[in-house]
Amino acid sequence: MELEQLRQLDEIARYGTLQAAAERLHISQSALSRSLRRLEDDLGQPLFDRTRNSMQINASGRLALEHARLMLAEERRLRDDFAALAKRERTIRVASVAPAPTWRLSSLVLEQYPTTIVEPDIASERDVDSRLLNGTCDLAITAYRPSLPTISSQRFMHEDLYANVPVGHVLHDRESLTFAELDGLTFLVYGGIGFWHDIHTRMLPFAQFVSQPDRTIFLQQVRTSNLLTFTTNAPENTSRHESRRAIPITDPEAHVTFYLCMRTDAPERVRTLFELAQETTEASL
Repeated sequence: MELEQLRQLDEIARYGTLQAAAERLHISQSALSRSLRRLEDDLGQPLFDRTRNSMQINASGRLALEHARLMLAEERRLRDDFAALAKRERTIRVASVAPAPTWRLSSLVLEQYPTTIVEPDIASERDVDSRLLNGTCDLAITAYRPSLPTISSQRFMHEDLYANVPVGHVLHDRESLTFAELDGLTFLVYGGIGFWHDIHTRMLPFAQFVSQPDRTIFLQQVRTSNLLTFTTNAPENTSRHESRRAIPITDPEAHVTFYLCMRTDAPERVRTLFELAQETTEASL
């Protein structure tokens, strides 16, 4: 008895005839008939009552079908579990306080390990710290360097915040700006900016923010809206546009260094990526 024969029995029962089942299975009707006969020989009983022009599943066939479907469901569960395991072994879970470092890390991983999947999650500093300590992420990206002995960390990238000013705006020709000069204005912002959202709301208490959670739609609105936006000097940041001018913000809070962190007991595949990131970062400094 083979699993393929059980699949064939299931298809015959579902579609009612050998011809329909054979078409569904992409085999000839005669080949399907021979396979069914072999299954019946293995089980020692006919599974269908046959006449010259028809065949009907009998009590033995219904019992066989019940067990066949259970076995096929277990096979699907086994394959799904193995696929999930393979995905977990190829996935690096990254908790980060901001999106740009995850874009950089994803590009690095894709270039060196194209079969590895980076699964980023933007979260608050507290949540990132918690996930790193409890092991629910493989790597973490923070805006400070942890001092715990169980955590290894390295400088990963620096990011500077800019006001993204549309052509014709009164601030368009400025060489630099401060948060105080921007406070009270209205901004279009991407909802998934993590750490930077806290900076915006803390440093611009009287500003109004129109938040767009979908990055694709946000980038379209950057091109068409006359609202101020923000951008950064991260190479992966695509929010700049020819209709806007990126003007640096001079406040210290607009400049941040991000750190890549891992637990010292991280598995080999995580340590390998951490070391690769360290080599790449050192080469770029």
